[in-house]
Amino acid sequence: MPRLLFEKKGSAVWISHLDLMRLFQRAFKRAGLLLTHTQGFNPRPSVSIALPLSVGVESSCELLDFDLCGDPVSDAEIRDRLNDALVDGVRVLEVYDNGRKLRDLSLLRCAVSLEYDAGVLEGAVERLKGFFAADSIVVPKRTKNGVQDQDIIPMIRQIMITLKDENTIQIEALVCCQNPTLNPMQISAAIDLHLPDLKADFASCRRIEIYDSQEMIFR
Repeated sequence: MPRLLFEKKGSAVWISHLDLMRLFQRAFKRAGLLLTHTQGFNPRPSVSIALPLSVGVESSCELLDFDLCGDPVSDAEIRDRLNDALVDGVRVLEVYDNGRKLRDLSLLRCAVSLEYDAGVLEGAVERLKGFFAADSIVVPKRTKNGVQDQDIIPMIRQIMITLKDENTIQIEALVCCQNPTLNPMQISAAIDLHLPDLKADFASCRRIEIYDSQEMIFR
């Protein structure tokens, strides 16, 4: 099945996952690219996004699988026609065949920005480095079965904490994104819960790249 790599930035970060799916379905239609449909009682267009993206999170490494019917269309033409039909902030970067099986997708590199209106407290970076060096950090996670405690430390493979400017701390991390899965915003939630004096006035997240278990870029 063909696959495309796309980015979601700017005001488009506020588009929900379900609306993003509908957006792509309409974009294929406007671009004159006919999607196949699933079989069964309720046929659906053959499009699926690998890792649902939380509202408000920016990304430059999203994957979407699709299947077309009709005459063959080159990868470059699919990319260009879709980009002409998509909204600002959502852009197809690459279209290709023979993508890897999604079960091999394992790790995500992300950046969490913590912004402080009154400036970063003195010593905050060192305190955060010590905090994330702990053996365990438990944060409540909302699931389909209610709220459950989640230890986020085993799911953080790497973490780097830096002072970006006098008002911003940036945390770049390599985290598990499948079996198990860590939502990068849980990093910010852990700080809010356990270090309330370092709670940011505004926290944002960006997906940078995805990898397999050997830290090879996943496509």
